[in-house]
Amino acid sequence: MNLFETIRSKIFGTTPAEASTASPAPTSATKTVDVAAILDGLASKSSEKLDWRRSIVDLMKLLDMDASQSARKDLAKELHYDGDSGDSGKMNVWLHKQVMAKLAANGGKLPPELAA
Repeated sequence: MNLFETIRSKIFGTTPAEASTASPAPTSATKTVDVAAILDGLASKSSEKLDWRRSIVDLMKLLDMDASQSARKDLAKELHYDGDSGDSGKMNVWLHKQVMAKLAANGGKLPPELAA
């Protein structure tokens, strides 16, 4: 399983308890998942203060994934980042935007500030 699919499955593959807080099933074939509700729920249970809304590192930590620079470079390669992977700040911002866009494209409901 690739890294984005791991992120997607950790968010979309909810447990029954988490599913009750998600949006009701839509009538279309694509399942809509309230990404913010799921991630905010996970963040409220975390002992760390993780800002998944702004940080790819925090998002990956929240999902219990390896958030090392090496793992983020692998994710960037998977998502076809063509910038300088040595500039981790720029790469991280790009990664966060790409992951949010791909979650939305796969049926994720995002807050307006993240859906842009």
